[in-house]
Amino acid sequence: MTDKAVPKGTWVQIQQVILSPGQRAPQVPADTAKVPLVMVTKGFLQKEGRLNDNVAVETLSGRVVEGKLVKILPRFSHDFGDAVPELLAIGPQIRALLEGGEQK
Repeated sequence: MTDKAVPKGTWVQIQQVILSPGQRAPQVPADTAKVPLVMVTKGFLQKEGRLNDNVAVETLSGRVVEGKLVKILPRFSHDFGDAVPELLAIGPQIRALLEGGEQK
């Protein structure tokens, strides 16, 4: 789906350069100052477009944002990290306390 037109209403990801390297604050680390500050937004495509086109999307909160189309049907790749054994025990302990029983 790289060369083809992406239909209106498709869930996509756009990006927009907020600050170029020369516009970054002087107190940011040198390696950070060398790269642009980029905003990444996901939303529904407002008009048909192609990858790398400047497009508008409507976000789930209803905002309309413009930027370069970079992904089609982007996946959610975040998680909450590795399980923490100490935290896994808290739920059953609290449930037991709330039910008037003893802690396990």
